Amino acid sequence: MSIPPAVRRFINPALLTMVVLSALYLVTMVYAIGETLLAGTILLIAALALWIYTSQRLYAYRYLFPGIAAALIFVVFPMFYTVVIGFTNYSSTNLLEFRRATNYLLEETYRAEGPTYNFTLHPDGNKFRIRLEDSETGSEFHTGPFALDPSHPAELKAESAKVAPFEPGEPISLKDVIAHQQSLKHLTIVMPDGAKERMTGLREFAPSHALYTPKPDGALVNNEKGGTIKPNFKTGFYETADGETVQPGFHVQIGWDNYKRILTDTALREPFWRIFLWTLMFSGLSVFFTISLGMVLAVLLNWDALKFRSVYRLLLFLPYAIPGFISILVFKGLFNNNSGEINLILSSLFGIKPTWFSDPALARSMLLIVNTWLGFPYMMIICMGLIKAIPADLYEASAVAGAGPITNFFRITVPLIRRPLTPLLISSFAFNFNNFVLIKLLTDGRPDFLNTSVPAGTTDILVSYTYRMAFQDHGQEFGLAAAISTLIFLVVAAISLIQIRTTKIAQDDKR
Repeated sequence: MSIPPAVRRFINPALLTMVVLSALYLVTMVYAIGETLLAGTILLIAALALWIYTSQRLYAYRYLFPGIAAALIFVVFPMFYTVVIGFTNYSSTNLLEFRRATNYLLEETYRAEGPTYNFTLHPDGNKFRIRLEDSETGSEFHTGPFALDPSHPAELKAESAKVAPFEPGEPISLKDVIAHQQSLKHLTIVMPDGAKERMTGLREFAPSHALYTPKPDGALVNNEKGGTIKPNFKTGFYETADGETVQPGFHVQIGWDNYKRILTDTALREPFWRIFLWTLMFSGLSVFFTISLGMVLAVLLNWDALKFRSVYRLLLFLPYAIPGFISILVFKGLFNNNSGEINLILSSLFGIKPTWFSDPALARSMLLIVNTWLGFPYMMIICMGLIKAIPADLYEASAVAGAGPITNFFRITVPLIRRPLTPLLISSFAFNFNNFVLIKLLTDGRPDFLNTSVPAGTTDILVSYTYRMAFQDHGQEFGLAAAISTLIFLVVAAISLIQIRTTKIAQDDKR
């Protein structure tokens, strides 16, 4: 059944209108929850999509746009968001936005004088009723039916059971009360004498008042102890008159302070440069060892006189086929100081038991050994493919000239595969510069430096040091960690560009 031309003419505009409205709705919802940056990114992508798919001049870009949109969402946005966080004091103590921190304080209550009521929650059809009992006199009260809504505060009137008898059914269990706790905390029950009761425990309602009252200038008055607290947009806390901070804090823009701390704060500077130098060494040596071993094995496996080459290839490729985290954990057991097989063999042969996880030099050597084991099969496979592409005539001519295998390797093999290998070596360096999984699973950055005031390990690389600072040992300073992550990105990008530029210059000179 064919679609009439008149109907077909309106299908595309109708679909486009639905997509635009859906995108605007999504942007509105994301903005409403406070994610302004993400809402702006989605709006930008939606505008680009509308422009590209409605313009005839940009018809060719319609096929590229899905990839561009994915890169914007999953690559550019996280990078930009990380950079933005690096200019804030975002941390475990300054986690909320200013508005949410203010609302949190305004929702706090304090216990006032008056009777305490034990309460039970009873289902009433699709709604609920609350039954209150005075813990001293035994007087009973109950509310009318109400719906539990955690997003809207509600005020309920209570009646005496003597005036309006109520036969409650079985109350819900404590487990269900806990499930509805957030909604119950938003309820205020007005007693017959006008007193207002709020939930103060899982089985208790009592008189309570708001701890803080807002003033027009933004300060909050403490109704219990007196005095006021004012927001300090430099520190990200509400503070009392004598400078005492009040939790929770809120995140604020602090400019370049995080970057200044990295360069000038002695506590951070002590381990930072040592970790940076070790990161460069770890990345460079990892690339050198993996490519050296992989290339040598590739040359051997391309030797025609070698028997069972396919078996060797399979066996040497197995370390790459096994998931990396499994191999790392296996090596962690093999290198165990007391019961590891490696130390058992060394002890029986030479009478030594190296402390692989306690000695910094041995721990670093262990990391390089394991990383070489994990990385050489990939390099070997790449080199085998590149060697296969070298014309056999070159080796035949070299044999006629009387050259040996070593001469062939350095005069023919290496020069011809070096150029296509360069991008791979640069990407391998960048990968090892951020090889968090190996450090985390094998040593967790330990052993730690003993002469630093912040937790940092001798086997930490910059990315694991950043992780420890952001999520473990240093108070979860997300802003500072984001600043370090930005520096890591800039360093890796700069080193990669220098390597690419140097290689290009060298190749141009040879021409």
